[in-house]
Amino acid sequence: MRIGLMVGSDRERPRDDRLSGLLTDGAAAEAAGFSSFWFPQVPGYLDAMTALALLGQATTTIELGTAVVPVQTRHPMILAQQALTTSLACGGRFTLGLGVSHDWIINGQLGIPYDRPAHQLRDRLDVLASAFRGAGRVDVDNDACSVHSAVDVTDGAGPPVLLAALGPTMLRIAGERTDGTILWMADERAVGEHVVPRICSAARAAGRPAPRIVAGVPVALCSLADVRSARTHASEVLGHAHFSPNYVRLLEHGDAGDVGDTMAVGDEAAVLARLRRYRDAGVTDLAARVVPLGTDVTARVSSRRRTQEFLASLGTRW
Repeated sequence: MRIGLMVGSDRERPRDDRLSGLLTDGAAAEAAGFSSFWFPQVPGYLDAMTALALLGQATTTIELGTAVVPVQTRHPMILAQQALTTSLACGGRFTLGLGVSHDWIINGQLGIPYDRPAHQLRDRLDVLASAFRGAGRVDVDNDACSVHSAVDVTDGAGPPVLLAALGPTMLRIAGERTDGTILWMADERAVGEHVVPRICSAARAAGRPAPRIVAGVPVALCSLADVRSARTHASEVLGHAHFSPNYVRLLEHGDAGDVGDTMAVGDEAAVLARLRRYRDAGVTDLAARVVPLGTDVTARVSSRRRTQEFLASLGTRW
């Protein structure tokens, strides 16, 4: 299992410092030896691919990925152009994480119909697959897309694609059409009994290599006495699964009730034991989302540093 970091919106930084701070964090993750650095497309926050393109110029070895970009918010040709450009800026170290997001974001915030999301995704993957073959024509006609255009960004192939695949249909598409999945709110049992068997079976049937299973997992070092409060805090700042039926259905395949229950938390031995259970369930890549704990900024900075240093000490693969 490779060890990487996942970050999100940083509301404690002043707005004008958030981009420069993200670049600093990514460069520090590379210097610390993490294998990957994942950044989500958060509504109203920094644009993920733009930020990672800049980070690609500030780093040399670390994998940089989106976790994830909703497919409904960009025309697939525009998405392909941006992904190809980002991959160039990252020297081929970019991985495109895609998803269908949630109705309360796509429809509720953006006014875009959230109809047949898996079908919409499949149709857009047709366009991306054609565009990612290299320079030339893209001619795709399906239910959602009618694209007849040239792509002239690079002679090379496009970036690897991962899907935020939570349900059986999405896992089948991920196995058949992409390089794997990137997960959130999936505990060990959901990974081992639901995700891995379905996506691996689909990949084998399609004659594709074994898929990557990238798991976003909250992590925090703390005293064992503080574990319960840490889990509650993580669910408050990262969770609220009841807003998103896709996550509710995923949680039903495991033992977790919200994101805090998927957390690797406690002392070093407890965190390591939980991460090993994820590895043994089939996770190929850990995207650790460090949850800083404390009642003030100084304490949270110290908490984040301590947890990240521990994760870095585990090495990039184990």
